[in-house]
Amino acid sequence: MSLDKALQNRSGNKCELCTSEENLGTYSVGPNNKGIESDTIYICNVCSEQLEDKDKVSSNHWRCLNDSMWSEVEAVKVVAYRMLDQLKGEGWPQDLLDMIYLEEETLAWAKEGIIDEADLVIHKDSNGVILQNGDSVVLIKDLKVKGGGFTAKRGTAVRRISLVWDNANHIEGRVEGQHIVILTQYVKKI
Repeated sequence: MSLDKALQNRSGNKCELCTSEENLGTYSVGPNNKGIESDTIYICNVCSEQLEDKDKVSSNHWRCLNDSMWSEVEAVKVVAYRMLDQLKGEGWPQDLLDMIYLEEETLAWAKEGIIDEADLVIHKDSNGVILQNGDSVVLIKDLKVKGGGFTAKRGTAVRRISLVWDNANHIEGRVEGQHIVILTQYVKKI
């Protein structure tokens, strides 16, 4: 039996999250999905669109999770948990999060797909402009390079920088042929 047919049978041809019967399709629940029935759910376009794009999320649509979070399908519980976590600032989702029960393994799976905004390291230059890998910056101050034996002069362009993943105040780049670490407070994006 194909995956689509198996999911249609399991769901009764309804969205496994909101019970809609229109525009249904498969949705793989990551991050380590194998494309098998146990890590795939059958949902409508509305749910799928809102899961994919945070800007399109309508909290009232997700009140359906009050019922679907009790599903016997682990992948449905995982998606319900993630969406409730995303919406917990609304108030009512926090009550449901307090009630939902997930086995230890399922809870770990659910938490794996949650990106905590507070954990994201965002690099900004001296003007508050967000920096990304590969950007070019210019030094706004003369910087003495420790261990390099030279001073990187103000106005020096540093091309194709790389971000230090665990420190928002540091970037790396080449100045005068040497790979150095630079404090973001002394650079401006160009």
